[in-house]
Amino acid sequence: MAGSSATGIGAPLPRAEDRRLLTGDGRYSDDISRPDQLHAVMVRSPHAHTELFGIDGARATAMPGVVAVLGGLDWRADGLGPMPAWGNPKDVELKNADGAAIFYTPLWPVAVDRVRRAGEIVAMVVAETAAAAEEAAEAVAIDCKPLPAVVDPADALADGAPLLWEEVPGNLNLRDEKGSREATDLIFENAYRTVSFESWNQRVTGVPMEPRAALGEFSDGKFLLEAGGQGVIRFRNELAQTMGVEPADMHVITRDVGGGYGTRNHTYPEFALVLWAAKRTGRPVKWVCGRSEAFLSDYAGRDLHMTVEVALDSTGRILAMRNENTANIGTHTISYVPLARGPTVYNGVYDIPVAHIVSSAVFTNTTATASYRGAGRPEAMFLIERLMDVAAAETGIDRIELRRRNLIAEDRIPYRNAVDVTYDSGKFEKSMDMALEMIGWSGAGERRQAAKARGKLRGIGLANYIETATGYPQERAEMEILPGGIVDLVMGTQSSGQSHETTYPQIVSEWLGVPYESVRLRTGDTDFVSAGSGSHSSRSMKLAGHLYRQTVDEIIERGAGVAAHLLEASRADISFGDGRFRIEGTDRSVHLFDVAREAAGEEIPENLRGPLRAVAEIAAPLPTYPNGCHAAEIEIDPETGVVEIVAYVGVDDTGTVINPLVVDGQTHGGAVQGIGQALMESCTYDGDSGQLLAGSFMDYAMPRADGVPSFSLAFNEVPAPSTALGVKGGGEGGATAAPPAIVNAICDALSEFGVRHIEMPATPERIWRAIRNNRN
Repeated sequence: MAGSSATGIGAPLPRAEDRRLLTGDGRYSDDISRPDQLHAVMVRSPHAHTELFGIDGARATAMPGVVAVLGGLDWRADGLGPMPAWGNPKDVELKNADGAAIFYTPLWPVAVDRVRRAGEIVAMVVAETAAAAEEAAEAVAIDCKPLPAVVDPADALADGAPLLWEEVPGNLNLRDEKGSREATDLIFENAYRTVSFESWNQRVTGVPMEPRAALGEFSDGKFLLEAGGQGVIRFRNELAQTMGVEPADMHVITRDVGGGYGTRNHTYPEFALVLWAAKRTGRPVKWVCGRSEAFLSDYAGRDLHMTVEVALDSTGRILAMRNENTANIGTHTISYVPLARGPTVYNGVYDIPVAHIVSSAVFTNTTATASYRGAGRPEAMFLIERLMDVAAAETGIDRIELRRRNLIAEDRIPYRNAVDVTYDSGKFEKSMDMALEMIGWSGAGERRQAAKARGKLRGIGLANYIETATGYPQERAEMEILPGGIVDLVMGTQSSGQSHETTYPQIVSEWLGVPYESVRLRTGDTDFVSAGSGSHSSRSMKLAGHLYRQTVDEIIERGAGVAAHLLEASRADISFGDGRFRIEGTDRSVHLFDVAREAAGEEIPENLRGPLRAVAEIAAPLPTYPNGCHAAEIEIDPETGVVEIVAYVGVDDTGTVINPLVVDGQTHGGAVQGIGQALMESCTYDGDSGQLLAGSFMDYAMPRADGVPSFSLAFNEVPAPSTALGVKGGGEGGATAAPPAIVNAICDALSEFGVRHIEMPATPERIWRAIRNNRN
């Protein structure tokens, strides 16, 4: 959508944040310090599962510089309990099929009597320096009795498996059913043919640029926490409950954030512990997470075992689907969002009218999983898009043609699927056609033969996708026109790379007709952010645009009344445009900023007096459905199994595009994350000891700039009918579409060896073995 100016809606405006961040003027969590601060180090359990009888901190306490050694018994002695359990069945749209209540695990910031994973906090050492705290932490003795551990969900469900929570016999905490079992079974009984597929969407972690850090203070009965995250209101509310104070007595500040990806949405135990230590010691306490410590303690993502079966008619139309998802949620119920959201788009962009979906959650002795970029939808899209290629191979129908026969047609929109989710807009076939043209799909055969002559295996793949950009509905936007010529914005969302400082002023400056530079955004401080659910689920611009349209309209309406008084005209004769209130049909006008100045004065009538300020809130869900098609072409060296991505294209329908430069950047980042999962990333545990084997960058591979091609991107803009701006959201499409597109291309390249599927990460070793095992 073309904007009305070089800085307005649709303009590819460079990010306002970049100069500050790239010249060292950013302020991340570890940049925040106090002159008299103490330093905390967490003592973490070396065992994956153990009874905990206590800790002996005597040696550590006697070491130079040590101020305190605190454990679970100290926490309880201070009258503190577990952190509040997150979520409830209504929030996450899940329920046990047998009617049993879902058990929400208590989260003790420091272990009290049981340790359930390697790396769980058993004590905290507080010292004058970080080095002194680290040295003393090595001297803390742990009195415990190790227990057997289990890291695989299938093993955790087996008879005799180690039990994580006495309240959950068998480790199965949830078994949810959606759709109709009876209707689905009936279609399968009469189907022309069926196709089945099974896969494991492996465990990954966010690996943010900036590891977590926190600084806590306590003074005059009030707490202050400075810590990076994706929204301060959640931190404030949960920490206030944890520490037993009112929310007004819990001040939380988040400044710049080096990567969120969903895993930083949560209130981590360390945040509560530095506040507790600050209260006990009377001094500020700072904790900084090491990179290996982050691998051990950051919440993970994905880790979903999936089976699917579809019933087809003789033409290849899919009539019904059976789907079973088993999630390894680790030790605690931190987030059920991925398991809840994925099944809502089980059908992708295809017309699959009948379905039955079972979703289960299993406890294991691994780090808890949480929402990670896409939160369930990447898993669902991987399943349906790999299934499409598998079904095409088994039926002999061309894989693009099979997709065409099943795509939801434009005249079926709005489309309601079998679990009562309604896609309100989209042109799915157009996006696929655009991607096919951009990747040069029709010439892939010739390129394949040319690669073969060079001794390489070449393959091409694509993936259609759809998202549910929903998230927590509650959000609040504030706007005030300041007399000094500034438009002041306050929002509950929190940027961790989404460019809010650029894009929010773009929409407001266009609507108000004021200079882009005059719009100022403030976020990340509970002193002035009173409500809001933070940034997740591609919700930020969607809700910002929706709410700021309301505040703009309210301010213009009120300002028109003031302008009518100043211009000595009737309110009915006043219009607004280009930042000025005008008497229609004349050259008499007054600028918005002048109206704000006069409204703040004493000479204007009392009924018109006061700041030009407006507030808008939303508390009801406002779902949108970003969608698109990504395609990739790869080459494989058959002697080493190494994959080279030679081309990658993406077509995305993010609704109205506010800033194409920003959306492209989000897509680049998401695609690289998806490529990382497809080819190399995996949080691996030892099955016997429960120890994390991927605990550093030596063990956990990450994509690099030299491993990805230049991306070719395009928009298929179909505005969302439910939002004021038509924005759907653009933060997660790349991470959702890249894994199936890449794996489809790899399997295409390996098709001559009879390879039906290869699991992620498709490492060189895994590909090499697939070639060797099938070569003869």
